[in-house]
Amino acid sequence: MNGLAWQTSSYSNQGANCVDIAAASDGTILFRESDAPDAVLSIAPGALRGLFAMIKGDRLSGIPW
Repeated sequence: MNGLAWQTSSYSNQGANCVDIAAASDGTILFRESDAPDAVLSIAPGALRGLFAMIKGDRLSGIPW
């Protein structure tokens, strides 16, 4: 994970609970918690767009978490 350009949202208060995001060379989007930078999640751009569309459309309420 070295050499990635990690970015933190401008909405983060630069304290705890910040999420960092980076684009990997294979095209996936990477996420990590700023307090635990070794734990990285990855998602394909299309899947991320689908998740955002579901969130914006309030279509997550029926999913049993």
